Amino acid sequence: MKLKTLLMTGLLASSLALTGGVLAAGDGLKVGITPSLKKFQGTVNGKQITIMRNQNTKNTVNPAFARTSRPCPPFCIQPIKLAPGVETIGELEVIDYIRRMAEGDKSIMLVDSRTPDWVARGTIPGAVNIPWTKLNPAKGADPISIGEILTNEFNVKENEGLWDFSNAKTLVMFCNGMWCGQSPNNIKNLLRFGYPAHKIKWYRGGMQDWEILGLSTIKP
Repeated sequence: MKLKTLLMTGLLASSLALTGGVLAAGDGLKVGITPSLKKFQGTVNGKQITIMRNQNTKNTVNPAFARTSRPCPPFCIQPIKLAPGVETIGELEVIDYIRRMAEGDKSIMLVDSRTPDWVARGTIPGAVNIPWTKLNPAKGADPISIGEILTNEFNVKENEGLWDFSNAKTLVMFCNGMWCGQSPNNIKNLLRFGYPAHKIKWYRGGMQDWEILGLSTIKP
């Protein structure tokens, strides 16, 4: 695991250097993302974004994520491995996917699975909101609206009444964190629809871990 983290850190820093995403150590930022990566800047979904950490070393976590205990259910602890074939990823991997999106890779989508009331408090730069309720038949999502999300957002094709996932996007999905079931719900429903597990990446830490690390957030 340590070797994988070191390799990811080096790869991310090298990739960002090629796109102008690295701020040199002499540029005054005391709190970097990694030893070699201070911040990332790029354009995603037509918007200029910046990802960096809060520079105030006395800063504390956003009060919205300060609570340790919420009623379970529904706010129960999620497993590390959500489903066979679905990769669980961390912050550096999320930033690397955002970097690839900024470079023009249209095969990736960063998906905030939370309902709009949560998203209004802040989300990860570059994310698109697909609330878990929109893919959940038990919450009133109908086949037509689900199909529109699959085709219009995720690049799934319909072929003679069957879903063709051969060119479906790689989805990087998150919600509030390890105690939140919104992205797990989206992922499990997508798997039921036939979405390939290897094209789903799950950022389990979600907004909780993102906020704890003081990483940039934006409001819609």
